[in-house]
Amino acid sequence: MPTELINANPTIHAPTAPTGRARRVVDSPWSTDFLYPSGSASGSGSSDEGEEDQETVEPDLADVEAIDQTEVFDLLRSITDPEHPLTLEQLAVVSAPQIAVDDVRSRVHVEFTPTIPHCSMATLIGLSLRVRLLRALPERFKVDIKVKEGSHQSENAVNKQLNDKERVAAALENQHLLEVVQQCLSSAGQRGEVL
Repeated sequence: MPTELINANPTIHAPTAPTGRARRVVDSPWSTDFLYPSGSASGSGSSDEGEEDQETVEPDLADVEAIDQTEVFDLLRSITDPEHPLTLEQLAVVSAPQIAVDDVRSRVHVEFTPTIPHCSMATLIGLSLRVRLLRALPERFKVDIKVKEGSHQSENAVNKQLNDKERVAAALENQHLLEVVQQCLSSAGQRGEVL
């Protein structure tokens, strides 16, 4: 955490009531395995031009667990802001209407609103959102994280960083950055519950 706060006096909103849904089991909080395709430990497993791609096995529809906007919001709402001891929900950085889930196409789109237009923590917040979803959602989901249009002075640059798989992987190889993300995610398991 920086010693000088960027937004020293943020507006705090009351959190909504928890949904009471069952919690999804998440692998080790320090794991970065979700960044690489199954069977590839380094993420550099590219096939030669002459080789045929491995056959993709479609999951049996009966085995697919439905995911909706409420569940995704529950996964994100209790993430702690990197600058304040408040949740992203309390700061209105994330809210249910900013989340779109297409369960049929296995896509999740999250828009988040930084507390100030020049927030230097926007990329870190977006990285925390991405890591939380990649750890908690089934592998079939593609996750898009974006800054809400018009809410940040560098929204295009932030969006590009957050949705580039190689940049995300490189960021999470930085031990200090991974520790800060993990600190933000340490409260994520509360899912809106007040302890």
